[in-house]
Amino acid sequence: MAVYTVAFLAYIAEWTFGSRSKVARSAAALATAPEGGPAAGAGEPGGGVRVTVRAAGGGTRELTRPKVVTRSAAPGRDGIPDGPGAAGGDERGDTYGRIAVSLTVLAFLLHFGGVLLRGLAVQRAPWANMYEFSTTFSMVAVGGFLGFLAARRNVRWLGLPLVTTVLLDLGLAVTVLYSETDQLPPALQSVWLWIHVSLAIVCGAMFYLGMVATVAFLLRDRYEGRLADGGTPGRFAASVLERLPSSVSLDKFAYRINAVVFPLWTFTIIAGAIWAENAWGRYWGWDPKEVWSLITWLGYACYLHARATAGWRGRKAAYLAIAAFLCFLFNYYGVNMFVDDSLHSYADVDG
Repeated sequence: MAVYTVAFLAYIAEWTFGSRSKVARSAAALATAPEGGPAAGAGEPGGGVRVTVRAAGGGTRELTRPKVVTRSAAPGRDGIPDGPGAAGGDERGDTYGRIAVSLTVLAFLLHFGGVLLRGLAVQRAPWANMYEFSTTFSMVAVGGFLGFLAARRNVRWLGLPLVTTVLLDLGLAVTVLYSETDQLPPALQSVWLWIHVSLAIVCGAMFYLGMVATVAFLLRDRYEGRLADGGTPGRFAASVLERLPSSVSLDKFAYRINAVVFPLWTFTIIAGAIWAENAWGRYWGWDPKEVWSLITWLGYACYLHARATAGWRGRKAAYLAIAAFLCFLFNYYGVNMFVDDSLHSYADVDG
């Protein structure tokens, strides 16, 4: 946690120095000439590009290439470039950002070592109770973030909200959810502990990254919309939101995460049903955790369906994605801590 804390401070420094830099506002594309004016270009809202063609007889003709109509989450904003990132083009801010990422890598390695040592100490998969699940969950989320960075995705802006959440998660784990190593109940002594719970951790961690991108999309989309309507965003919006990727980029990023993870979540539920049949003699018993797992699945299924429906793209679909992730959180915290008649009570705070 100490290394994550120093990384958190470095991310803060990156955003702080980035706010002082004089970057070109990425939303300036929204403030160009009116539709059809001379500032409109190919693929931008408002028209095409004028091309002068010399005829065979020596004359000239002016042709206009028709505008390209594209479908996106934010219609008419496909041409808006991504923001310059948290550092905002500031050299010092970028240095702090690189330091923050390096510290995040170090913290992840220490975090991984801690989870591994826990597994060696208990001689089983280290995610059989809420403390172990929480620590592994945050580790996988950080690993996913670093994986996107390694793939050269524009996600360094995710570092600050991610590390903030990881610190909160680990703080809750060591103060409230901590449990001593103990023997597993018979129901947990199965290979499905490795399959079902590990998949649930991976799916939840990636759903979390998708949720953060979705919230960022909603904020950035509102910011772009206000500029397009001729409004003046507040100081915070002008300083922070202009540095994020465009709303279209954020929406696509969140959608791709959720679309890829959804089949894994489907298999997670199926694996849980198989485990339930082995442990309790039935595949499905409408246990509270089973019910909320299904509700979460339905939430993401509705989101993916909404994305395929033109009238529900953008903000409406984003609200569905956030609601689905909140169902996942309630399934983890709410059911485990506040529902007493669940067969999954072995995952309670006391282990």
